Parts: sequence; C-alpha cells; structure tokens
Amino acid sequence: MALVYIEDTDPWLVEYDNCEKLFREIMEQLTARNKHPKTSQAYASLSANIRICLKQYNREVQQLMNKVDEASRSGTITFEEAERRIRQIEVLQSRDVQLQKLYDARTNNLVSSRASLLTSGASVFVDGGTTSWAADDDDEKLIDIQIQPVADLRTQQERILQEQDKGLEVLCKVITRQKEIGQTISNEVNRHNEIIDNLANHMDRTDESVVNKTRQVRNISFKDRTCGHWIVIILLFVCIVTVALV
Repeated sequence: MALVYIEDTDPWLVEYDNCEKLFREIMEQLTARNKHPKTSQAYASLSANIRICLKQYNREVQQLMNKVDEASRSGTITFEEAERRIRQIEVLQSRDVQLQKLYDARTNNLVSSRASLLTSGASVFVDGGTTSWAADDDDEKLIDIQIQPVADLRTQQERILQEQDKGLEVLCKVITRQKEIGQTISNEVNRHNEIIDNLANHMDRTDESVVNKTRQVRNISFKDRTCGHWIVIILLFVCIVTVALV
C-alpha cells in the first residue's frame, strides 16, 4: 500500500524548503563577502563559511534526488509527482552551479593575481644574495579552492547526466506500458464493434421477420372477417327462402 503524506508534513518537502533556505543564506553571505576587501580577515572567514555551506547544499540536493528515486521505485509517489520533484531538484542543481560561479568569481581573480606574482620571477636581495618568492600556506589553500570547484562541477554535471538518463529510461518504460495499454484498448474496441455489428444484423433480421409476421396476421384477420360475412348472408338467404315457402 502506497504511503501518502499530507503536503505540509511530507519530509521531502521539508528538506526541499531547507535547501531553498540554505540557498538564500549562501546568497546573503556572498553579498556580505563582496563588501569586504579580498585581503581582509572578514572576507576569508566568510569564504570559509560559504565553502562549507556549498558542500552542505550539494549534499542535501543529492539526498533529495536519492529519495525521489527510492520513492519512485517503491511506488510511494506517482510517476507524475516524481517528474515534478525531479524538475524542482534540477532548479536546485542549477542554483548550485550559480553559487559556485559566484563564489569562484572573486576567488579566482585573487588566485590568478597572486599566482602571477609568484611566477613572475621576481626576487629580493637579502645580504647580497637573492631569495625567490615561494607560496605560503594561504596560497596553497587558494589554489585548492580554484581547482576543487572545477572538479566538483564536472562531477556534478556527470551525475546530472546520469540522473537524466535514468529519468529517460523510466519515461521510456512508462511510454511502452502506455502503448501496450493503448493496443489492448484498441483490440477490445474492435471486438466490441464486431459484436455490435452482429447485433445490428440480428436486429435487422428480427425486424424483417416481425414485419412479415404482422402482414400474415393481417391477411388472416381480413380473411376471417370476410368469411363471417358470407356465412351471415347465407343464413339470411336461407331464412328468406324459408319464410317465402311458408
């Protein structure tokens, strides 16, 4: 028996609302981060919080997709409801891509500027010698930030394509079942049409037989009435002759 949730108490809808709330929070943090200089402590703190929230957002969106797949396979929700929820999840996934782009926009600029500074070959003289600039721990973290979202985005795109393939396979199966149902209905309709045609022919033959029988009855009735008249006439004639003889 399929499990039916009231719309206000459906756990999936509650998690979906939480994802939308998390999206708004990340956007607010991005807006707040853009108000600070890139080299400030507030900017770095907000970037770290945003990075954690992005991972949480991606994880929760994936959990929503997994729950839709499980509910669709178990029959807890209808195919139409599953399609509707998949479209909602695709909107969340597109927002994830949007957030990644907004997050990487200023971070990539900072990384590129510092990377160019590191690779420019500039050097400083210390005690008559030269010491090359090297990347510190913060630079390595920024480079990781630049590379990691690209890999995550590629993985996410591959996952989206796989989920779309699964959705297309489910849709193909549904269309195949609907085609089989349509063919069965068509065969039933054809058989019913044949029965109706046979019934119509039988009714035509019955009507023709009723008309013939009615005609015969009328003829017999007419003959019966004529015969009675002749009998009355003969009796009257016999009476007249008898009276005349007397």
